[in-house]
Amino acid sequence: MKPRENFGGRAAVIMALAGSAIGLGNIWRFPYMVGENGGAAFILVYILATLLLLLPIFLAEAVIGRRSRANAFGAMKTLAPHSKWKWTGLFAVITPMIVLSYYSVVGGWALGYFGNSLTGGFLQSNPEALHGVFASFLGSSWKPIVCFTAFLAISCLIVAGGVKSGIEKFSKYCIPVLFLMIVTMAVFSLSLPGAGEGVRYLVKPDFSKLTASAVAAAVGQGFFSLSLGMGIVITYSSYVKPSENLVASGAGTAIADLLFALLAGFAVMPAVFAAGIEPAAGPGLVFETLPYIFAKMGVELPLLSSVAAFLFFAALLIAALTSSISLAEVGVAYLVEERGLKRGWACLLTFLVTWLLGLCCVFGPGVLDFLDSFSSNVLMTLGGLLCVIFVGWIMPKQDVQDEITNGGTVNRRTFRLLYFLMRYLAPLAVVSILISNLVW
Repeated sequence: MKPRENFGGRAAVIMALAGSAIGLGNIWRFPYMVGENGGAAFILVYILATLLLLLPIFLAEAVIGRRSRANAFGAMKTLAPHSKWKWTGLFAVITPMIVLSYYSVVGGWALGYFGNSLTGGFLQSNPEALHGVFASFLGSSWKPIVCFTAFLAISCLIVAGGVKSGIEKFSKYCIPVLFLMIVTMAVFSLSLPGAGEGVRYLVKPDFSKLTASAVAAAVGQGFFSLSLGMGIVITYSSYVKPSENLVASGAGTAIADLLFALLAGFAVMPAVFAAGIEPAAGPGLVFETLPYIFAKMGVELPLLSSVAAFLFFAALLIAALTSSISLAEVGVAYLVEERGLKRGWACLLTFLVTWLLGLCCVFGPGVLDFLDSFSSNVLMTLGGLLCVIFVGWIMPKQDVQDEITNGGTVNRRTFRLLYFLMRYLAPLAVVSILISNLVW
């Protein structure tokens, strides 16, 4: 039997997990969620929820993955044999397939815009004329389907390369490029006339706009961005070496994700106000704003604008891919380890299943919105709740302690706090959020 692959070290672990977390969830989803839920107050809740609630859930899933050394389904079967908990693992396999189906549609948008940047399609003398570009792209009879199919195929091909040669290598080189590009875009966005209003929107909280649904949306965004409740952290952590510090890797991933989300907010929201676009424009917000930025730049600096558009949409595409490969890997690992398929055939089957479901999103934008909302607010939340209950109440405490402290060598002082959060605070908070999502 072929030995199970592992990530190379802490840097590789953080890059891979951060690659899963840092993606369209930050560049595409975070800005429009901020716009729909009141700005700075939403951001504060998002930061607090990530550090106090979502990081413990992340670590709970990481404990399950590394302790079992198995895929999301096999992990529960290994740690709780002859129990019904294995069906929780199956739930964790199905959820990312649903997410991958509509995520790849949005990834297709990124791919289409990358192609447009190559032809100079955003360099127009009248930036306001670009407001209809996104609607025109979606209205095409063939572009969205071709781009969606190509994006999903690229994702599955990367996963077919394996853990070290495919996922780790791709994430290792792409994440630093993403940070560099998002910083560059933030600097330019802040320089646009009228950008100051967007900055105030991001840093000056208006708590009168912070409703219960906005709080639930902030937690849901955190679940989506950190890839919780859908088997990704379990699957990736199963490739983490026993000597690796899970808490350090988890904290590094959460901080990188928060930093990137905030940078994305400052890259997009000031430009939204400068362009006169409604902040609550929804899923198309980024795809309406970015062409405006490059068109404004192109009026005076056409060459710089052309290069910047190419680099940013390349970065946007890479960001989408780093997350999509983590979604695909969950299903592929299940098919390889539980069903005995070779990795290539498992990737092909994953492609076909998600492609068929994704077609529904291409032809029905309402389907995409529904799946996005239902996945982040219900499926992921429920998946995270089941994982944290399993670690806090089903797994032997000594097993959890061994994983968090690496057999008593690290994090001994923080274990009690983390275990309390996993056992009591996180489950209660997630139940409250879940109920809120179902009611509102």
